[in-house]
Amino acid sequence: MIKESLKGKLILEDGSVFYGSSFGSPQSSPGEVVFNTGMVGYPETLTDPSYQGQILCLTYPLIGNYGIPPESIEHGLKKYFESSSIHIQGLLISDYCEKPNHWNANKNLSQWLKESKIPALYGIDTRELTKKLRENGSMLGRIEFDKKINFSDPNTRNLVAEVSIPKKQLYGKGKTRIIIVDCGVKNNIIRSLLKRNIEVLRVPWDYNFTKERCDGIIVSNGPGDPKQAKITIQHIQQSMEKEIPLFGICLGNQLLALATGADTYKLKYGHRGQNQPCILKNTKRCVITSQNHGYAVNAKTLPRQWEEWFVNANDKTNEGIRHKTKPFFSVQFHPEATPGPVDTDFLFDEFLKIIEGG
Repeated sequence: MIKESLKGKLILEDGSVFYGSSFGSPQSSPGEVVFNTGMVGYPETLTDPSYQGQILCLTYPLIGNYGIPPESIEHGLKKYFESSSIHIQGLLISDYCEKPNHWNANKNLSQWLKESKIPALYGIDTRELTKKLRENGSMLGRIEFDKKINFSDPNTRNLVAEVSIPKKQLYGKGKTRIIIVDCGVKNNIIRSLLKRNIEVLRVPWDYNFTKERCDGIIVSNGPGDPKQAKITIQHIQQSMEKEIPLFGICLGNQLLALATGADTYKLKYGHRGQNQPCILKNTKRCVITSQNHGYAVNAKTLPRQWEEWFVNANDKTNEGIRHKTKPFFSVQFHPEATPGPVDTDFLFDEFLKIIEGG
């Protein structure tokens, strides 16, 4: 605990107020309030671009006990983080550990949040807040200290454009080249390819990648409403005409579905955590997955040449689609994990087999 910490509050759009103590930057901030059920992985979670515009509530009761790792660079990427910066609008937790104990801790969570100018409150009744979000759905909220601010809905913005890189970038060397369309890509998607000796060309969300030489295309994860990324959807449609193997991840699943003419919708409170069970359609095989998304594909709207590939065991929502005859598929979960289980890491190998004609 931090002694004599500044007091702050979370105000929800329904008028509910949750009081807490500051351990981040003492500045007011609006966003969409969501929750994550993961027990570990807050450095990776906070740097996941898919959280752009969101105030994050962590349900695990004790946060900060293993600190924050150093900002080491490997392959041109931050080794222990999923992007170059924190993307959440604010952090809400129950109890904060000020003095971490871990071999790789470089600083504590409070220092990192303050340096990044991210507000954070501990002492929040995260159980009550999560119950409210589960019953009413994700809600707009604002963290306030002295300065009063208005609510702001991040989903009305093109969040993908906010988190994508400004120009293309090349990583690694190899006989196989894969383009990653950066809609907010996590670093570990790139790492997962580099460790398989793949040359990776990372391009901005609105870049016309159909004019680049490649053996396969990955459409990455990212934040917000997929329908905002209209240019990306158009480029996916153009690439499918050339029948280049394509693999969509998380937001990429939704963008691929939209490119086929199918529809997407907003989930009540989304899937954010590391224990989401997904069933391979028409089998009894279940994989445990890491997830972070607020939108989903309406599988009933898929064209007849497409099929549902994975389904969520809890709420039966779509977790993946694939073309019946052509080399296009996508998943709603994160096969690269970080944090979370690596049950579905094999999907990168399956994609490479398709590229190699195996």
